[in-house]
Amino acid sequence: MSDPQKTFPVSWEELHRNAKALAWRLIEQGPFNGIVAVTRGGLVPAAIIARELDVRLIDTVCMQSYSDDHAQGQIKVLKEVPGDGEGWLIIDDLVDTGRTARVVRDMLPKAHFATIYAKPSGRPLVDTFVTEVSQDTWIYFPWDIELQFAQPIAKQKRG
Repeated sequence: MSDPQKTFPVSWEELHRNAKALAWRLIEQGPFNGIVAVTRGGLVPAAIIARELDVRLIDTVCMQSYSDDHAQGQIKVLKEVPGDGEGWLIIDDLVDTGRTARVVRDMLPKAHFATIYAKPSGRPLVDTFVTEVSQDTWIYFPWDIELQFAQPIAKQKRG
């Protein structure tokens, strides 16, 4: 997605609230043996969800799929997790096109896969999510942005 049509900035408070909402949806699915966070986006949500579900065992699947210009490139698996995922919970911030989710799902087919945000193309690959956003929306997570002046919408439309 090199030229998103819409942007959706997410604050730390909103992310925390949505991660907690995801934990509420997951509580009946467990208990889980542990959590697998998909790096890097799944790290912060996984920490919040681990606290809320009282899960102490956390591992990571390390992936690289986006470049700095928002383009989704070739997926590189930097670190895997052994096993088939039975009894485990996979956490990521977002499922977008589903390319990364497919790699993780193939790696851990028996795990429960949950994300905070889901776009239509990737939604079928996750078991649980909180908020659906349109495919043409780029989500700016709080670790990717800084506070700065923003032009009013009316001025953006004129320019």
